[in-house]
Amino acid sequence: MASSKSDVIDFSALEKDLRAGVESELKYRRENDAKLRAVRQGVPSYQHFRDLVLTCHLTPLDKNDKNRRKRAPWNPVVAPGDNNGNTPDPE
Repeated sequence: MASSKSDVIDFSALEKDLRAGVESELKYRRENDAKLRAVRQGVPSYQHFRDLVLTCHLTPLDKNDKNRRKRAPWNPVVAPGDNNGNTPDPE
C-alpha cells in the first residue's frame, strides 16, 4: 500500500480551522446575546443599539483595575531623566 499526499492529514491546519470556527461561534453568540439584551432594555435609537453590539466584547473593570498605575512616560520623545524639557536633537 503506497501512501499518497492526499492521505496525509495536516493537523496544524485542522487545529487552526477549528480554533477559527470556535472563535466565530463565540463571537456570534456574544453579539446575539447583546442584541437581545438591547432589545429588552428598549434602547432609544439604532445608533445606541449598534454601539452596544459593537462593544459587547469588552469586559467591566475590577475594583483592582482602577488603582493600577502604568509606568509610561508622558512624552516618549524626551529622554529619561531629561528634566529641563529639552528634546534630543534629530541628526
